[in-house]
Amino acid sequence: MLVQQILKSKGNDDVVTVRPGSTVQSVAELLSSRRIGAVIVSPDGKRASGIVSERDIVREIGRRGAACLGDPVESLMTAKIIGCTRGETTDQVLGRMTEGRFRHMPVIEGEEMVGLISIGDVVKARLMELGAEKEALEGMIKGF
Repeated sequence: MLVQQILKSKGNDDVVTVRPGSTVQSVAELLSSRRIGAVIVSPDGKRASGIVSERDIVREIGRRGAACLGDPVESLMTAKIIGCTRGETTDQVLGRMTEGRFRHMPVIEGEEMVGLISIGDVVKARLMELGAEKEALEGMIKGF
């Protein structure tokens, strides 16, 4: 399965972004209210400058306490973003996510984001693929 198919199955390809300079507190509130695990830091909503996950925020609170909540999001975002394209497969993306130990990946075409996928999205797609393969093999064995 391709990343493009994952994006279509999600139905909503909006990428939740925050502007540089947003506070860690406002990002935490956004993550909580939207019930999502990460946001992209972007000056224009199209180009990614960084990514911040709930784990990033929890780690910083654990290290520094609540004082970090007033800091700009750039102070803890991951600036080196690893993205994928719509034409990549679930296996390629899952491998990169596992190797890099991250759970969210922007889908980038050219210089612009066209979506955001999570490891949950990729695992769900892969399970659907495996289920279809299983049914096809059973059909071949049983002569259907």
